Amino acid sequence: MPNRRSYYGIDSRDMHPRISQNFTYVSSCVKYMIFLLNFIFWLFGGLLMGIGVYAFMDKLQSTGWVRLETFYDVILNISLVMIIAGALVFIVSCAGCLGALRENTCLLKFYSMCLLLFFLLEMAVAVMGFVFPQNMQSFLEESFTDNIIKQYRDDPDLQNLIDFAQQEFKCCGLSNAGYQDWGKNEYFNCSSPSVEKCGVPYSCCINATDISSGLVNIMCGYSVQQQSVAAASKRIWTSGCIEIVRVWSERNLYAISGVALGIALIQLFVIYLAKTLEGQIDLQKSRWNS
Repeated sequence: MPNRRSYYGIDSRDMHPRISQNFTYVSSCVKYMIFLLNFIFWLFGGLLMGIGVYAFMDKLQSTGWVRLETFYDVILNISLVMIIAGALVFIVSCAGCLGALRENTCLLKFYSMCLLLFFLLEMAVAVMGFVFPQNMQSFLEESFTDNIIKQYRDDPDLQNLIDFAQQEFKCCGLSNAGYQDWGKNEYFNCSSPSVEKCGVPYSCCINATDISSGLVNIMCGYSVQQQSVAAASKRIWTSGCIEIVRVWSERNLYAISGVALGIALIQLFVIYLAKTLEGQIDLQKSRWNS
């Protein structure tokens, strides 16, 4: 039997380049870039979840109850949405951090799969919003108008969000009915025994704040539901917020598209980094096993 040395006295192993024992296929740059990015989002997710828990407990103590009977009760509960969103960001980014730091391909696959799922959902919403804006508007009006209007006074966080949106976008109500949407609320309904009957929230008013005193006039929207659109428009904004937001989006389409494209490219880049690190780790494992 001929030994491993050739007839010319040269070891066959010398014919192949030797790899140092300290050599690794895993790039430190890729590894720690993924770790750093996800560490930042991990902190953000924990902060968001903490704020949501604090707001939820504060609301529970102040109101004594939180209604969570339907799907709409959950998604319209701002503090609960913050908890769920924070938990998702916390878990996914934690998987990215540990997967990169410990070079664990299972965690990295879970991480990249979650990012891809988020990306596809965002793309689906973007396509519906930009390609079929009227259909999206109709869906939002039919699905959320009644629930949001009816829960206005039941949830302080939702109330603050609605007031902020109506003041910022200069609108009143949600659907094409505009300010007449508030007739669906038990406090603003014209058959209500409340002093606010046939009225709208102060955030609908064109001039809700008294210039001389600087105080908000919460009575500025009283009884406007009994007035025509022309008469009411002198005191309040009459158009629904969904239509106003749609028009605003169309006017700022290029800016919104640019931001959305930037976010999408960042997500794809991070997914690419995760898949690259997975491949490098598998290559390193195959070297150890050989």
